[in-house]
Amino acid sequence: MAVEPLFQRLCLIGAGLIGGSIARRNQETRALAGEVVVTARSPATRARVRELGFADRVVDSAAEAVQGADAVILCVPVGAYASVMREIAPHLAPGTILSDVGSTKGSVVRDLTPLLPPGVHLVPAHPMAGTEYSGPDAGFATLFDGRYCIITPTEATDPDALEKVREFWRRCGSTVEAMDPLTHDKVVAIVSHLPHLIAFTICGTADDLSEETRESVLKFAASGFRDFTRIAASDVAMWRDVFLNNREAVLEMLARFTEDAHAFGRAIRWGQEEFIVDRIQRGRKIRSGLIERKQA
Repeated sequence: MAVEPLFQRLCLIGAGLIGGSIARRNQETRALAGEVVVTARSPATRARVRELGFADRVVDSAAEAVQGADAVILCVPVGAYASVMREIAPHLAPGTILSDVGSTKGSVVRDLTPLLPPGVHLVPAHPMAGTEYSGPDAGFATLFDGRYCIITPTEATDPDALEKVREFWRRCGSTVEAMDPLTHDKVVAIVSHLPHLIAFTICGTADDLSEETRESVLKFAASGFRDFTRIAASDVAMWRDVFLNNREAVLEMLARFTEDAHAFGRAIRWGQEEFIVDRIQRGRKIRSGLIERKQA
């Protein structure tokens, strides 16, 4: 049986992988909103969204897009949040729910809270789903199925708004968890941001090799290196902003990883078989845990 849409008008600012997938989910189920209004900074992106037809309406500015919306979700790189918020704040109606999909949450609270108009409810969120693809063609309706969405309410978050955002992501197919922004940023630093940093670095190292060696690396790349290149193909602007806006947590996890990597290197140098086996076994254990939780 069809359910009533959760919102009357949902505004998506940004129409890439995440925003496009939300809109496509609503197009398929009509459970999220009666109308989805989309805007994007680039005229070419807006034109492509119109061609693809996954939004009910596409408008040219963020200020226009939020007018009359009872829910607004920021689907742009986190580094753009403050400037977007300055543009839309005068046009947000009291009672509007403002959320986002950014991979950092401390910076979201920092950048949005001072600009939040009275009566507008901020509920930060992070759907932990994605691919290496970006842009309006990348989205698909089942992207969030079985994936976690972490909501990071603040002390000022309205309980009713929080429950609506929870339900929104449940209707998208996600399993919803809540944690404070600081904990969130430390968790994603190790499970997402550090792996991307390593992938970008490994690919940079390969690219810096002599031409003859580099060509051989590309020709004979095994699955491990191919996995790194898949991660390293991710959106440039998004990951630039992630590293700059989760600086402290990323550097903390990088320092811990660097110490562990040096320890592994010493074990290899001195033939410490027991240490090497332990690290391999612990890696297998982590992988088994992901499979058991259907997160692999």
